[in-house]
Amino acid sequence: MVTEFDLPHIFDPGSANENPKDRIGETKPPLHLIPPAAEIQEAIVMGLGARKYGPFNWRSANIRATIYIAAAKRHLAQWLDGQDDDLESGISHLAHARACLGILLDAAATGHLIDDRPEPGAASELIAQYTTLPGCGEHQ
Repeated sequence: MVTEFDLPHIFDPGSANENPKDRIGETKPPLHLIPPAAEIQEAIVMGLGARKYGPFNWRSANIRATIYIAAAKRHLAQWLDGQDDDLESGISHLAHARACLGILLDAAATGHLIDDRPEPGAASELIAQYTTLPGCGEHQ
């Protein structure tokens, strides 16, 4: 944690144009790199979910990881198969998938995630193994 006593040590007086907050700000998560279009669409989906289930409902009742992984994968599959928008909401399937993953991240960070994933399998090893095959990484 940076205190006011640390400021003289992190401020370089040789740089007359530098704001002393810059060095502190550069150590924080770069939230400005999240594309606004994605954030806005995810917010719309989160608003729909808040109306349907209550805002931040996963913080009141723990959630199972596989329920949200399955929902995200369904939205991604539908988008990949050519359906851009969810038929019920009219919002992009990608925004719905982001919302599912955002809820998972928040639930994990706040201690409200039930980790019901199966025992670890070989997915990581298989991806590494097949990534080295010629032509495997080429988009079809």
